[in-house]
Amino acid sequence: MAGKYPNRFKELPLYDGRFDAYKLSAQESDVLFANYPAGTNIPPHTHDTDNYGVITRGELILTIGNEITRHGPGDWYHVPAGAVHSAIFKVETDEIEFWFEPK
Repeated sequence: MAGKYPNRFKELPLYDGRFDAYKLSAQESDVLFANYPAGTNIPPHTHDTDNYGVITRGELILTIGNEITRHGPGDWYHVPAGAVHSAIFKVETDEIEFWFEPK
C-alpha cells in the first residue's frame, strides 16, 4: 500500500474494504490511516458510525446529500452516522479517519 505513513503505522493490520488503509482499533471507535490513488471514486453509501477525518495530503471531494465540499491538507470533515455520502479523489490522497460508534 502506498502512502507516507511512519513505519510503525505500516505494521498495523490492513483494513478490508473499498480502499487501502491501516486500521488501529480503539474502544468504541476505529482509526484508519487511508491512501486513495488518483482517480478513486467511492459511490454513495452509508455507515453505522459517526465519521471524522483529516486530510494529510491531496484532496477529498465529499458529497453528503446534495452538498459538495472540498477538503485539502489539514482540513477536517464530518460524516454523520446514516448520512448518504460519496467521495472522489482526483489526486493521490492520504487521510486519517476516526469511526466512532454513535451515542
